[in-house]
Formats: sequence, C-alpha cells, structure tokens
Amino acid sequence: MVAVSAGVLLKLAAVFAVIGVGWVAGRARVLGPGAATTLGTAAFEVFTPALLFRTTARVQLAKLPWTVIVGYYGPTLLLLLAVYTWHRLHHPPQPAIPAVRALSMSFSNTVQLGIPVATALFGATGLALHLALASLQALTLLTTSTLLAETGRAGGRWAAAALVTARRAFIHPVVLPILLGLGFNATGLRLPGPVDDVLNTLGQAVVPVSLVTIGLILAQHGITGTAGRAVATALGKLIVQPAAVFPVAYWLLGLRGLPLTVTVMCAALPIGANVLLFAQRYEVLEAEVTGAVVTSTVGFLATGTLWLLLLTHLPA
Repeated sequence: MVAVSAGVLLKLAAVFAVIGVGWVAGRARVLGPGAATTLGTAAFEVFTPALLFRTTARVQLAKLPWTVIVGYYGPTLLLLLAVYTWHRLHHPPQPAIPAVRALSMSFSNTVQLGIPVATALFGATGLALHLALASLQALTLLTTSTLLAETGRAGGRWAAAALVTARRAFIHPVVLPILLGLGFNATGLRLPGPVDDVLNTLGQAVVPVSLVTIGLILAQHGITGTAGRAVATALGKLIVQPAAVFPVAYWLLGLRGLPLTVTVMCAALPIGANVLLFAQRYEVLEAEVTGAVVTSTVGFLATGTLWLLLLTHLPA
C-alpha cells in the first residue's frame, strides 16, 4: 500500500503542477484577460471533438465487458438523473445549472488520474477493464448531460426541446463527433494513419489545456465564494457515486474480485476536468466546478485509499 500510495501521490502532484502553471500564468496575466475562455472554448470545440470521434471510431463494441459497463453506468446514470431532478425542482436561475451539477457528481477523471491509478493497482488486466469504462464515459454522460441542458434551455417543453435538440444538441461538439465516430465504426473501416495521427495529436491536448484552464480560473475567481458548494460536490463524487455503484455491481450483478474493484474505483475517482469545459460551454458555475475539481482531487488520496481497503477485504 505504501508504494501504491506514493505512485498515486506522484500522479496527483503532476495534476496539481499543471493546474499551478495555469494559476501562475493567470496571476502574472501573461495570457491576457480572456485566456480561460479562449482555452476552454478551444478544448471543447476543437480538441474534445477530435478525441471523441477517434475514441468512438476505434472502440470494439463487441469485445467490451458489458456486465462491468452496466454495473458502472446503470447506477451512475441514475445518480446523474436524480441530482439533475433535485436541482431542477429547486428552480435554478439558469436552466443549465442542474445539468452541470449532475455531471459534476458523476463524471470521473478516468484519463489523467484514472489510467495511472488503474495501471499501478491492477496491472494490464485491470487497465483493460478501466479503459472500457473510460472509452464510454463521454458517450454516456456528456451526451446525457447535453440533452438535459438543452431541454432545460427549452424551458422544459418537450416538443420545443425536440426541435432544439435537432438543432443544438446533436449539432454539438460532444454529441456530433460521437455520432459520426459510431457511424464510421459501423462501416468496419479503419482510420487512415495520417488522419488518426492528427486526431490523436488534437485529442492529447484536452487534458493539459483543461488543467491549465482550471488554474487560470482559480487565479481569476478563487474558491472563496463557492467553497461550501465545491466541498459538497466533491464529497458527493468521492463517496456517493461509488456507494451507488457498489451494491449494483456486487449484489445485483454479482461482480467479484478485479472486475468489482475496477468498477467501484472508477466511480471513486475525482471529478474530471471536462466538467469545467461543460460549465464553460453554458457559462454557469465555472468557479464552483473549478473548486470542486481541485477539492475532489485532493480528497481522493484519502477516500480512494478507504474504498480500496474496503474492496480488498470483501468476502469472495
């Protein structure tokens, strides 16, 4: 456990180092006053679509571990919808707020932190299971949150929302590349090498640009005015989501051993930086989401260790 904790700590340090670069750049104002918006827009409108299209175009759907996927995304989607409904009933001032808060409670940092953690803890077999979950996260959670946000912007009118969805939700930097990628996937063709290289290069920019953007927003706004909300959201992500996934995976689906551990630990990861890009897209809760991402990343070292201890001491 000491070696594993040290490895996780180094990865957390790397995440904070990149956020720190953004914070220093923001305090020094070397990137200009609108840098956070510009970088966030570039990440969401250019880099993220490339990553999503490449991922969905290459994923081998027939070989995915569907029991693990259902064990993770079944309760995760229910949690997302429950959080969305609760906030929607409280009449937020901006209709996209419930979708942003729901995504914050359910979207894990499966790449920047999740891949190193899965590799260190579970080896190649566990990493393969983790990557199966990670490959479907944007398709499942970002698409659902986008549809909810667009429905909210349509005033909850389902007929109007259907028209809005046709115009804004599907022609969207998250949904459209996923649909195009799945369509390409269905042809059975492979991406040409040069095209794949371009998409891969663009997609690799999502994580560092997102983390730098978090640092810029921290420098601009801090988390003083949103600390309570940020901590509550962080605790919800670190505790409530894995607590929702565990009983479904363990008792309902009968997962045991490595598949169960990988599934629950994926849910126990901190909030992914893409949630900030989603908040920026709808121009709501940017400071709150930034604080929640940072707080959950700090808290993961403690809560992740506790979840891992619980899972390793379960009866077979």
